[in-house]
Amino acid sequence: MNSRFSRATLAAIVLICGGVLLLGYANKARCTGPEFDEAGRSGPDFNVRYDRDVCYSDIQYLWLGRDIDKHVFPYLSGSITPDGALVGGTVEYPVLTGLVIWGGALFADTDAGFLLGSALLMAPFGLLTAWMLGRLSRWRALIWALGPPLVLYAFHNWDLPVVACAVGAVYVLRRGWGSAGTDRPLRDRATAAAVLLGLGFAFKLYPGAFVLPLALYVLTASRPTGRYDVAGAVRVAVVAAVTAIAVNVPFAVLGWQGWWASFAFQGERKVDITTNSIWFWGFRPTSNPDNESFQSLMDWLSPVAVFTSFAIAVAFGWWRYRREGVYPWVAVSAAMLVGFLLLHKVHSPQYTLWLVPFFVLLRVPWTLVGMYFVADAAMGIGIFRWFYVTKTGLPSGIYDSWESQAVMVGVWGRALLLVVLFWVFLRARSTVDTERPPALAAANEAPPPREATRTDGRLASISDARA
Repeated sequence: MNSRFSRATLAAIVLICGGVLLLGYANKARCTGPEFDEAGRSGPDFNVRYDRDVCYSDIQYLWLGRDIDKHVFPYLSGSITPDGALVGGTVEYPVLTGLVIWGGALFADTDAGFLLGSALLMAPFGLLTAWMLGRLSRWRALIWALGPPLVLYAFHNWDLPVVACAVGAVYVLRRGWGSAGTDRPLRDRATAAAVLLGLGFAFKLYPGAFVLPLALYVLTASRPTGRYDVAGAVRVAVVAAVTAIAVNVPFAVLGWQGWWASFAFQGERKVDITTNSIWFWGFRPTSNPDNESFQSLMDWLSPVAVFTSFAIAVAFGWWRYRREGVYPWVAVSAAMLVGFLLLHKVHSPQYTLWLVPFFVLLRVPWTLVGMYFVADAAMGIGIFRWFYVTKTGLPSGIYDSWESQAVMVGVWGRALLLVVLFWVFLRARSTVDTERPPALAAANEAPPPREATRTDGRLASISDARA
């Protein structure tokens, strides 16, 4: 490790992250107790308090309604009713998140105990993410460890494990593992990264999108030797797919209805006030959930828009590869995530946690990071306060309260910044400090052809590559 960035410094970043995670837990725990009804629900004013005090979490809220309080093992006996309700232990998340939910509730008999158990299970993933980001990008890891999103959303939902998988994929590719570290063959490091992305898919789906840019990186990383590594790229795709399938197959076999219900629930979800996407706010009042024609339009228009953004990001990454000699898979992955956040019909507040590591791993201007955090906080705080004033009958029109204005700042400020970030990410350089660029490491795995020893412009750009 760089002498100016010692183990003690890395430990300090992890400790800071631990302190912020404690603040994040305390923020959500304000909604628990002091009394509990026979079902373990906090009282006496839970349904008002979580909006008024901005301490809402899906964790505490979903204690009831999914048989979590009954400690039912997820998916095996569940299903979805004709009106879209999940019953019998099925939850609306992929299977590994379902296991985390079940584990967090295992020793709980109240929603407060469930929140605590879930926080204890997930906090190590947040700390691990801070450690990996510190190892990769040094002090810039404080964007994760000290950022407001960690206080607002660390325990809002079950997102810390999937973030650790996504960051872990970058880590094992760039740092390797064990004593061999980056001396391990690129294919081996890429395979490990693919496993982590497959596991991430089984937590929250989105890391699955990063498999394609990773495969393209492997495909092109050996190009200095005069060939594309087609077998290595296929191996990445297959390993990621096999990992995701292997995790899901037992649940699909043992409880098909319950397993499929989690996907059906998300597919049937309507654009409404709880989704907070540009589709809802940009087409008021046409976007009301009872407008079936609009909802049907969103069912295909939103996915098409998302996949179009993916195609643009991947193509731009290829353009950069042709100019620079290295496929920028992390930058392309970041842009793909931005396309999803902007254009998907659901934009939940905690999705910001997915984005923050890319502020660390890529050279994004500090002003953009700060502006995004402000817009995100306006949304994350304003929306719950706006729910509160609406529930209590206080003036809640767009010009009547600071809460409604904060929501507008959050929705449209965040959307505008995502458009900017899409292009900023695609052009961004990595902040990762490596002793040997992965492209050269791959090139060294096979004897280079004679012309590869020249120092022409193409190879010079590779030697200074930032993946």
